[in-house]
Amino acid sequence: MKLGCVRGSVVATQKDEGLDQTKLLVVEVHDHTDEPTGDYVVAVDSVGAGTGDMVLFATGSSARQTALTQGKPCDAVVMAIVDSWDLGGENVYEKWSG
Repeated sequence: MKLGCVRGSVVATQKDEGLDQTKLLVVEVHDHTDEPTGDYVVAVDSVGAGTGDMVLFATGSSARQTALTQGKPCDAVVMAIVDSWDLGGENVYEKWSG
C-alpha cells in the first residue's frame, strides 16, 4: 500500500467494459512524511474518495483484489480514506485538523 492525495478525476466515456461504472481518480503519491514525491497515478476508486482526501492505494496485481476491481483491467485502486497517521510517535497527518 502507498499513500497519496486525490488531486482530481479522469473522465473517459470510451473505456473497456470492465471499467464501466468506475470512478477514476488522479492521485499524487506522498512519502511517509506526507511530502509529495512528484509522481501521480490514476486509480479506480473503491471507497468514495474525493479531491483533497488523503488515501491508501495499491498498485499492480494487488489492485485487482477489491470487490470492485476483481478481474478488471486496472493497475491501481484507492481502497481507504486516511484519517490520520503517525511516525515514531509523532503525528504526521490528521484529516480533521483545525
